[in-house]
Amino acid sequence: MKALRTTALILALATAPAAAQDSPSDPAPQATPAPARKIAKKPAAIRAEELDRLFGMLHGEGAEARAANVEKRIWATWGRNDSVTAEVLLSQATKAMNAEEFETAEMILDRLLKARPEYAEAWNRRATLNYLAKRYAKALADIDKVLELEPRHFGALAGRGMIYEAEGKPDEALAAYREALSMNPFMAGVKDKVQLLEKERPEL
Repeated sequence: MKALRTTALILALATAPAAAQDSPSDPAPQATPAPARKIAKKPAAIRAEELDRLFGMLHGEGAEARAANVEKRIWATWGRNDSVTAEVLLSQATKAMNAEEFETAEMILDRLLKARPEYAEAWNRRATLNYLAKRYAKALADIDKVLELEPRHFGALAGRGMIYEAEGKPDEALAAYREALSMNPFMAGVKDKVQLLEKERPEL
């Protein structure tokens, strides 16, 4: 091994002058590499980052003081979509629901979800519509889809608890409410339901 290293060193020294003679005395300046282009983030990625930040604010120091504002901003972020048309349709469906025009709302939401199945908040609104119509199995199926797309959706989790209560399943309702509070600890109505169910089911 030592002999090989010595031979390699000799060869390197022997060829160095020749290499120096072949090289020009004033080497041409090397071209400056072009700056790398920044890849613009997709709107969905920006919303995901915003939600991560907002949920962090719900659990950080001083969270209670800012909880109402943070929750409002989370709902607003959930309502956004890459498609402006989708946002308009969601708004129209919500107005129809508030006016108790349930058939119109359902038609709009069905159309919206066919075009935008990734829109978690549209699934949540249809879950609400199905709950109001007492179609609990359909409402739970829609909530499953919401949580598949947005596992932290405390509104959908609270809705699941309400459905289980309506079905006479207090154990399942309590579990759903507790999970909702793990995502957003500052929902007063859900806290009240947890306290009531815990009194009725002290073993849970």
